[in-house]
Amino acid sequence: MLKQYLQFKLSQKLSPQQIQLMKLIQLPTQAFEQRLKQELEENPALEGGKEDSQNELDADFDNSTDELNDNDSIDTDDINVDEYLSDDEIPDYRTQSNNYSSDDEEKTMPYAAGTSFTQYLINQLNTYRLSEEERDIAEFLVGSVDESGYIRRELSDIMDDLAFTQNVYTTEDTIEKVLKIVHQLDPAGVGARNLQECLSIQLHRKTKTKDTELAINIIDKAFDQFTKKHYKKLLQKFDISELKLKQAISEIEHLNPKPGGSYAGNNRIIEHVVPDFAIKIIDGELELTLNGRNAPELHVSREYNNMLKGYKDSKDKSKSQKDAVIFIKQKLDAAKWFIEAIKQRQQTLFVTMSAIMHYQKEYFLTGDERNLKPMILKDIADEISMDVSTVSRVANSKYVDTPYGTKLIKDFFSESMKNDQGEDISTREIKKILETVIEEEDKKKPLTDEALASILKEKGYPIARRTVAKYREQLDIPVARLRKKI
Repeated sequence: MLKQYLQFKLSQKLSPQQIQLMKLIQLPTQAFEQRLKQELEENPALEGGKEDSQNELDADFDNSTDELNDNDSIDTDDINVDEYLSDDEIPDYRTQSNNYSSDDEEKTMPYAAGTSFTQYLINQLNTYRLSEEERDIAEFLVGSVDESGYIRRELSDIMDDLAFTQNVYTTEDTIEKVLKIVHQLDPAGVGARNLQECLSIQLHRKTKTKDTELAINIIDKAFDQFTKKHYKKLLQKFDISELKLKQAISEIEHLNPKPGGSYAGNNRIIEHVVPDFAIKIIDGELELTLNGRNAPELHVSREYNNMLKGYKDSKDKSKSQKDAVIFIKQKLDAAKWFIEAIKQRQQTLFVTMSAIMHYQKEYFLTGDERNLKPMILKDIADEISMDVSTVSRVANSKYVDTPYGTKLIKDFFSESMKNDQGEDISTREIKKILETVIEEEDKKKPLTDEALASILKEKGYPIARRTVAKYREQLDIPVARLRKKI
């Protein structure tokens, strides 16, 4: 038996232009500049900078197209040129206005060219007298050192790779012998296979004192107990006083667990954050500006405008001219849309950040994170009558320069919890208080998560132990046992 059903489905699809606008909104300042540069390169009908009246070009379609020898008259009723021609001779769509920062104080940091970390180590190898086989092995080992300064591979794997890729057939004992030479290179600890070996290498290269000798014994013979901070077991094992243990641990704490990171010339990429907004306090009031690099001067090309005029004024319109004007129309459409999209982007960014600034006014006036109000995306979306996804695009990828440093906007958002008086408070406020309590604890007897939950409850924040553990992990704070000091 067949049954028929009538089903209505309401769906909303974004147009390609809307999708492109959303992508533009999501771009931070530097990425936006790259996108703008790309559009200027790809669309000759779009021009940047101030309009120069001296650069007026005389576009004459009759002269340019006669060379094609295609003078057949065609129907041109479907091409309405007037709608593309403005009353102004050159339509100016500049997007500058007064609420953008001038960026006069922006400076470009120069980066000095340097030797790579690998080459730096190889240069040191050149001072050692090595056989041809030893040099091949040593250079291969140096090439296996990661950014932190470690060789995180088994010697058996290195031996196989030497045979397959370098035609060097050797033994693990020989590789171990050459590795000892690599361990003599600077920075101290480079080429270690694990943290224990890295710390041991550094300690063995220090001037011998009773403290360093005890530190060496702790690392070489009781590393597991040291990392787990079982201090009582260390006191018993080495039959020492708490003062001696404390002095030895101080020696260890001053070592570098990542020797590769100490080399200034390793040429790692440094991310340079460009704030998209700036908030200043002037006469006790907040003032918001949008980075001026988000407001470029753009206009439609004078040359393309004149081409359309030439086509309109031409009496005999050839097929080649019609093809050309269709191309021109497409480029003008794209240019006008892009200019309008940038205007909408600027307005969306400014309106969204302005709403966030006023919502968190108390924080921006004081800089105290405990003054951050609970705020979710929907709060701002409702305030400015925009979609939550639009607010998310602004918040997730943009930075704001404040009197208290450059901040990622999404960090101002947090969920709410109830305190013991039933008031909504920000989870960031609780995290800040939790951080303060842990900083002030007795490090000889650090507080457990259960003890922290009790303290927070006394302060008016009734949250469970597992929630305290979650917030502690989010703050990247270790458990009580690993915070213990003697």
